[in-house]
Amino acid sequence: MPSRIEQTAKGEIRLRLPEDEQTLLRGIAASTRALLADGEDPALRRLFPPAYDDPEFEQEYRELTGGQLAAGRERALQHLEATVDHEVLSAQDADLWLRALNDVRLVLGTRLDVTEDLDWDGLSPQDPRAPELALYAYVSWIQEQLVEASA
Repeated sequence: MPSRIEQTAKGEIRLRLPEDEQTLLRGIAASTRALLADGEDPALRRLFPPAYDDPEFEQEYRELTGGQLAAGRERALQHLEATVDHEVLSAQDADLWLRALNDVRLVLGTRLDVTEDLDWDGLSPQDPRAPELALYAYVSWIQEQLVEASA
């Protein structure tokens, strides 16, 4: 499959995303933002891992930083949605994309219980998780290309 993301001679990031992929990325960013807004989905646990073993300290930490952490994730996801149809990304755009894509992957991976031991080659198209695993693989592929183009 041809690369969708590459670095230009000027150091910018050029996107070559077909419209259907733009729509897919915009949709997954929006659905992840909706999960963040709700805040109750167990798939969010990897986005906000505990900082303290002590429940009191953890509660205090959540009260002090929780809103700020969620707002940063929200901004990155919104930025991905707003710029997915751009042809060129700045370094700052690319950074926000990487943050958003990472969050999407963490949520999907948590929901699908993706581990390093997952046998991708042994997956059956009849597996009920196949469509979401394909989405996870696609987002991972886009993130990998963006990391390479940003280096």
